[in-house]
Amino acid sequence: MLPRQFLDRMQRMLGEEYPAFLDGYEKTKAYSLRINRQKGTIEELKKKTSFLSKKVPWTENGYYYKEEDRPGKHPFHEAGAYYIQEASAMASAVYLDAQPGERVLDLCAAPGGKSTQIADAMQGKGLLVSNEINPSRAKSLAENIERMGIKNALVVSHEPAFLAQRFPEYFDRILVDAPCSGEGMFRKNEETVREWSCENVLMCAQRQAEILENAAVMLRPGGRMVYSTCTFSTEENEETISGFLKMHPEFEIEEVEKFSGMAPGMPPLEKAVRLWPHKLEGEGHFLASLKKEGYQPIQAESLYGEEKGISPKDCKDWLAFKEQYIKTNLNGVYFKLGDQLYLLPKGAPSLKGLKVLRPGLHLGTFKKNRFEPSHALALALKPKETVCCYGLSVNEAADYIAGNTFLTEGEKGWYLITVEGYSLGWGKLAGNVMKNHYPKGLRK
Repeated sequence: MLPRQFLDRMQRMLGEEYPAFLDGYEKTKAYSLRINRQKGTIEELKKKTSFLSKKVPWTENGYYYKEEDRPGKHPFHEAGAYYIQEASAMASAVYLDAQPGERVLDLCAAPGGKSTQIADAMQGKGLLVSNEINPSRAKSLAENIERMGIKNALVVSHEPAFLAQRFPEYFDRILVDAPCSGEGMFRKNEETVREWSCENVLMCAQRQAEILENAAVMLRPGGRMVYSTCTFSTEENEETISGFLKMHPEFEIEEVEKFSGMAPGMPPLEKAVRLWPHKLEGEGHFLASLKKEGYQPIQAESLYGEEKGISPKDCKDWLAFKEQYIKTNLNGVYFKLGDQLYLLPKGAPSLKGLKVLRPGLHLGTFKKNRFEPSHALALALKPKETVCCYGLSVNEAADYIAGNTFLTEGEKGWYLITVEGYSLGWGKLAGNVMKNHYPKGLRK
């Protein structure tokens, strides 16, 4: 049962469209995923699967699938070949239009759908800062960044106000996918219906205004900020943006292409985008693309400058492993946390005082007189980038994910385990037994 106050408001908002909106709650919800082009091409995945049916209109690599296909149970999911993501939720990162080499902030990033979509667009070049204030949700964000094989992301957990002090006019693009009352998810998530109230809508709107204020500080002159929610209320959408624009004359709302099924924002904010579930295959969303006036030719520094990291001379065991097993260059700044080694993208900000869950790419662990590669490193590498690979079929991959070892012949040492060309994890061959190094916490 939908809240009466919600229904009354929607009737006033939609007028003669209201019956069609109500009928939409009886429709079967759409299922969709987004192909990770950093792992392989769209054409390759199409050849290897049968569950990609129809394209999502507003993104090149988004596809619908049928509920019975269950792609989340397929080994390709664990290999990061795709991310299961609601179709409407893909739109905001499309309009952000992040480019390789830029500095990009996803300010409210968990669980990671939009961050991993932004990373795909950046092609591993530049810096992506993915922030999530809730520690448990930030952990899920870091896990999804790892699964998708992303090398250039810094996952942090802070209040937006703290980040604004650290990064004034630092980012080229910022996504503010703001916490909201979730009305657009009512069809998908019954819990959001139980939690809804008019008071919560107003509380969300106040919090969104505060988040936008801090985001504005961090965007460089000439930069783009996309604001999005998964709710219908004008208080959290058009009114929030209108209020922000009144306070910030240096920003203007951009006119953007509206794809099939998309609608303009409510007056007077028609340049915004509304995604109504009765008009397209997806849930309810709102977004607005905002441009900051001016131009900043020289990138600003963060409060503590760039991260210097540690010298390669302090990474001898890693360098020996790399020389023996990896054929590609991995450039960046080495950063050590305890016995863990990470690779930050060049030009990454100093990590001093930051709550960091994932400082770039986790390379692995320093053990006594040796280096043990991380699962993240395996997922970030392609088969052609390693010296030793061992390919599995889909059925064999399920056994590997379950933690099983298997017999095989070959030179002893580390092997990148793959499933039909997608990297899946590490194995270590000794005495014709391939020992399984798939993380115990991920085994199924």
